[in-house]
Amino acid sequence: MAAVLRGSRYLVGRSFNHGAFAFVSSRSMASKTPVGFIGLGNMGNPMAKNLLKHGYPIIATDVFPESCKEVQELGAQIVDSPAEVADKADRIITMLPSSPNVMEVYTGSNGILKKVKKGSLLIDSSTIDPTVSKEMAAAAEKMGAVFMDAPVSGGVGAASSAKLTFMVGGAEEEFTAAKELLSCMGANVMYCGQVGTGQAAKICNNMLLAIGMIGTAETMNLGIRLGLDPKLLAKILNMSSGRCWSSDTYNPVPGVMEGVPSGNNYQGGFGTQLMAKDLGLAQNTATNTKTPVPLGSLAHQIYRMMCARGYASKDFSSVFAFLREEEGQQ
Repeated sequence: MAAVLRGSRYLVGRSFNHGAFAFVSSRSMASKTPVGFIGLGNMGNPMAKNLLKHGYPIIATDVFPESCKEVQELGAQIVDSPAEVADKADRIITMLPSSPNVMEVYTGSNGILKKVKKGSLLIDSSTIDPTVSKEMAAAAEKMGAVFMDAPVSGGVGAASSAKLTFMVGGAEEEFTAAKELLSCMGANVMYCGQVGTGQAAKICNNMLLAIGMIGTAETMNLGIRLGLDPKLLAKILNMSSGRCWSSDTYNPVPGVMEGVPSGNNYQGGFGTQLMAKDLGLAQNTATNTKTPVPLGSLAHQIYRMMCARGYASKDFSSVFAFLREEEGQQ
């Protein structure tokens, strides 16, 4: 129903004599209406830029005003609060660090739901607790809006090149409307089921990612200590059964690959603190579902230790540097 309401809003104030023309045109007009974007950090910034590249007018805000400068220079309209975004756009994407941030942006005193229009489509690409996604969906429904969770995988590089993978949870009849926007920012847009299932898929993916990165870092460090050239070892791994994303696309050893955080003192990318947060979400859901995740638990502890040792703001691949430090090789 929300999709119908959004489509009808695009036709208000315009008169068409031919019904068929109006039907065909409603989709093109929809694509020209403003899209709200809240959260312009390492991931949100390039995502919003890709929407601008596809011709969508953007109305954006961020708790840190300096984060808005780049998209503003590209033509985005910057406002002061999520409520103002909701007042000016009926399709809104949020990309925020954690569950409390999402709750504040949606239900806070200047939140989206204070000014949301009936029929609005609200897409949250943050990685948060699935139960919070369900709570936000229920709150949005009371206001006549539709909430979908659509967390992403791929990192900053994929966000910049519009090659993200979106895992979408929500009403299936709204998926097409969500995909129209998400396809501008990603190469894969997967429907997972009802609200919260997108988050479930993302949490599982990031737990595996953390385990794989730690394993790659340990393997590379062992090989180096055994006298192997790191580039040679990486090449062998990537043509063998040990190959994984952390070895062939995001290698954690400085000098092995260009264009990745390990080659830039682990700056940029996906922060260790965020990985620790996501692993905490995995632990909570594993406890609630009585699911044994021994390697996931160990990965969580390692990334928490890294945060305590000064690695919180560095990319999560800095686990290689952490391991070297632990053995006194830094």
